[in-house]
Amino acid sequence: MASITTNTTTRDTFFANLRASVADAFRSAVQMRQYRATVTQLSALSTRELDDLGIARCEIKSVSRTAVYGI
Repeated sequence: MASITTNTTTRDTFFANLRASVADAFRSAVQMRQYRATVTQLSALSTRELDDLGIARCEIKSVSRTAVYGI
């Protein structure tokens, strides 16, 4: 029977957690920028253009949130 032993130090775990936190913050910042850009672009469209897309003006934020965050 074979066994594998790994030794992880607290320091390695700390830096892994830090790296993951920085990556999450960066991802959140990118998503927020995408959300704002989507809202801005949809808001710039005329009511007729929004109607062609099947979007009411009051739905712009909801549609943008779904497009960027998948919520």
